[in-house]
Amino acid sequence: MIILHADSNNPLLIKELQKAGYHNIEGYNISQEEIISNQHLYDGIVIRSRFKIDKDFIDAAPNLKFIARVGAGLESIDVDYAKQAGIELFAAPEGNSNAVGEHTLGMLLALLNKLNKANREVHRGYWNREENRGTELDGKTVGIIGYGNMGKAFSKKLRGFDVKVLCYDILKGVGDKNATQVSLEELQEKAEVVSLHTPWTPVTNKMVNTNFINKFKNPFWFINTARGKSVVTADLVVGLIEGRILGAGLDVLEYEKDSFEHLFLDRDIPPDLKELMFLDNVILSPHVAGWTEESHKKLAVTIAYKIIDKFGEAV
Repeated sequence: MIILHADSNNPLLIKELQKAGYHNIEGYNISQEEIISNQHLYDGIVIRSRFKIDKDFIDAAPNLKFIARVGAGLESIDVDYAKQAGIELFAAPEGNSNAVGEHTLGMLLALLNKLNKANREVHRGYWNREENRGTELDGKTVGIIGYGNMGKAFSKKLRGFDVKVLCYDILKGVGDKNATQVSLEELQEKAEVVSLHTPWTPVTNKMVNTNFINKFKNPFWFINTARGKSVVTADLVVGLIEGRILGAGLDVLEYEKDSFEHLFLDRDIPPDLKELMFLDNVILSPHVAGWTEESHKKLAVTIAYKIIDKFGEAV
């Protein structure tokens, strides 16, 4: 079996596949057009987010048996068409869920304790203690929207706190000992902290908007380590200014490029994003919640084992 690696990943991925007898082609610098023109040569392709795999790509790949994305989601792939074509799809949400859980908790604690603001001020020589008085997580009700691998990982990190954890998911029966599953309406009624852990789909696209925000009974702290396009930045800014949202920790942004590798290819920053960047109660990171040294290895090994488990060893 010949596998094209269109994106670079941890060397363990190729190493494990080689041990199992697979032939690997490292095509990190090959253009999408060139890959498509030679796609009939490959039995599988491994990607991250360099380009989308759509109907035209799949139609040009008559021998393609699988597409593997070294990441949590499959939004860069036309999933329905790939399944119709009988192509196996692999992702690795198990590989970076712990990293996402830790990053989410870190963002939340930093927001509650105003660490971002306090750090900047002390570096400038200001010692403002009262203005940087924090808020404790204990006693809060935390609402997790999307209770898959990522949401569950975050709820596990909350075990050491005296908090009530609620979760909402479109799937039934996903609640566990770490979170009680409720309706979205109940979560909006009770939550004081909201953490988003949903994939980007037509249902979740621009989900966090003014209407969504205004349905919460309590002002809340908001964390998004999921997908940027699920949040309307302009509406989030209004929520922050009006006090409907007490603070936001964002690892992903609406204006992020689909490849996740760039925020902008030019300097034309939208006004709402510029305003968001200057708010003291906002913490931003460049889509790195699941991007740890450990997850880099786990993602690679998880994908390798899924391919081998499905197709067997080629030796």
